[in-house]
Amino acid sequence: MKYHFYEGHPFNQHRLKLTEDLLRRVGAIPAEILRLPDQASDEELALVHSLPYIQAVRALSQTAINEDWLKKACSFGLDLEGDTPYFEGMHQASAQIVGGTLAAVEAVMSGETKHALHLGGGLHHAMPGKGSGFCVYNDAAVAIAAIQKKYKARVMYVDTDVHHGDGVQWMFYTDPDVLTLSIHETGKYLFPGTGAVNERGEENGFGFSLNLPMEPYTEDESWLECFTEVFNQAVASFKPDIIISQHGCDAHASDPLAHIQCSMQSYWHMPEIIHEAAHKWCEGRWVALGGGGYDIWRVVPRAWSLLWLVMNEHPIVHALESNQQLELPLDWLERWQQQSPEELPKTWLDDTEQWDAMPRRIEITEKNRKTKELSMLYLQK
Repeated sequence: MKYHFYEGHPFNQHRLKLTEDLLRRVGAIPAEILRLPDQASDEELALVHSLPYIQAVRALSQTAINEDWLKKACSFGLDLEGDTPYFEGMHQASAQIVGGTLAAVEAVMSGETKHALHLGGGLHHAMPGKGSGFCVYNDAAVAIAAIQKKYKARVMYVDTDVHHGDGVQWMFYTDPDVLTLSIHETGKYLFPGTGAVNERGEENGFGFSLNLPMEPYTEDESWLECFTEVFNQAVASFKPDIIISQHGCDAHASDPLAHIQCSMQSYWHMPEIIHEAAHKWCEGRWVALGGGGYDIWRVVPRAWSLLWLVMNEHPIVHALESNQQLELPLDWLERWQQQSPEELPKTWLDDTEQWDAMPRRIEITEKNRKTKELSMLYLQK
């Protein structure tokens, strides 16, 4: 909760409280499964971040900042006019988030548990020497590097955020032991402007970077068709030792920062697809992270709760199979509706039959299928 830029910034951690409360009210997070992580050390951060950048983050985290560092903030992507402005305590809060992802992967790789979830993680835009896209340190990249260093494992990183997972991709762009797969709205219209199908990796890493840039106004059916086919073929070809997935839920139709028209169906089924693959290909080893999501009232709590419920094969997930209008807990709705500026949904899933039909649906679907075929061009069968 201390990872907080300023009041009114789109990256609003109140969504974590909403999600935690929803999961508690359905009895899905008993105390014995919670872990309190340590803060990541500078040595761990330096697995992917430059020492000058770590020094800059530390300096810009102080209550009283040296004038020289204020002048340098822009060069590190942390200026007050940018999307990732510095704030007091920034280093400590950011390193704590990285520590959470490190704890999650260690719990899984050590065999303590099959699956682990860290909703504070998924800060996938941070670069080695620069903050970007609301992300100060890249927790996923640090964790992947830590896994490689300690376990010499093959890692499949799957990014379902509507914004391209650029930071993780570029950090492992030449590495054949890390496969990155990102499905996102095309960078022609959306930050960070990358993630085209021809970004495939370089040198020994060629063919180990996969991108699915979807057209604006893509709906569930096309989104899931492309994700499912490419993901299943990629995981079967790569045969990872662990899957790390990032679950930004900003491809939902209600999200204010993008143009994709997915519903809660996608946020139910994508985790199911990953869950099944983890057990089939890597003995269940799966770490899931949070990420983007800017409709913090109507979308994030349901999407992230469904992710955890799928990971644990919770009875609610089985109930949804037969009742797709299953209602949210009334006490959760009563608690948060008085604070929400929007009317909260009453059910776990969206009633998409009440949504307006998207124009150009056929053209969008065909364009996405062509993109899907191009993305798989160099995958081994």
